[in-house]
Amino acid sequence: MLRQCWHFILHLRWHYQLFILSGGFLLGGVLSSNLDLGLFLQQFFNVHLLLFGGATAYNSYWDKDEGPIGGLANPPKMERWMWGASIALQLAGLFLAIPAGGIFIAVYGISMLFFWLYSTPLARWKSRPIKSLIAIGISTGFNSVLLGYLAAGNGELAPFVLIAALGVTLMLLSLYPISQIYQQEEDRNRGDQTFAIQYGRSGVLHFFEGAFFSGLLLVTGVFYGIYLNLAISFGIIGVCIGLWVRFRIKKLSAKKDDYKRVMQLKYSTSIGFVIFLLCILLLKHIPEGGISGVADLLLR
Repeated sequence: MLRQCWHFILHLRWHYQLFILSGGFLLGGVLSSNLDLGLFLQQFFNVHLLLFGGATAYNSYWDKDEGPIGGLANPPKMERWMWGASIALQLAGLFLAIPAGGIFIAVYGISMLFFWLYSTPLARWKSRPIKSLIAIGISTGFNSVLLGYLAAGNGELAPFVLIAALGVTLMLLSLYPISQIYQQEEDRNRGDQTFAIQYGRSGVLHFFEGAFFSGLLLVTGVFYGIYLNLAISFGIIGVCIGLWVRFRIKKLSAKKDDYKRVMQLKYSTSIGFVIFLLCILLLKHIPEGGISGVADLLLR
């Protein structure tokens, strides 16, 4: 039983949630004019460990992968009880979301709904290219920014936050089909018609180019309306990362051997943005001190 519990923890892929999917939530905090640090940290771990972790384990239960998956090179077997445990984690997170207010709870619940639509055999949006993009885009992209902004202590959503959320959605989705390149054999065996299967590697590349740079433009535009120097820094870094990712995608061979290359690509890209946003968040919201001069220079 202890081994099964460890296998369940592995399927939560908490490292994947924190290092790859946390950028949107942090951006929500950056866009906020104030920061309730206690509430923000509480909901940060709630969203990424319970909501995203539980949803990932729920998806793993139905996928029953034997080959490498995002953040897990050798996925262990899922047991029947893990299905219920994955749902229980998400419901526990929904309960812990209460202190963040009604809008936060609603957004949290919508993410749960789309995670369910994505994975369950009753809907299985994962097996359809466009529906899968909608489910992932809303649950882990768009809503992540909204949750971060609300968790910072805001009671309502400003229009510029919605624009930034759309930008993050496009940037996140641009990387999503890349993971499907090395999973095509197992996806075909399950009957899933994923984006990579339907449009091929060239389609994945063109989708990345359109989605990533469009999303980058939207987020940079939001920053431009608030902090000019931050917009310039974010835009330059984003363009450099985008061109590098484009170069790496063209070298993928659509085989399982691509797993390590894809994971290195996703981790390096996402961690770069996470570190950048985390630094800005600290510079903006830490009380007056030794780094205030740097903050004034960048956030101007």
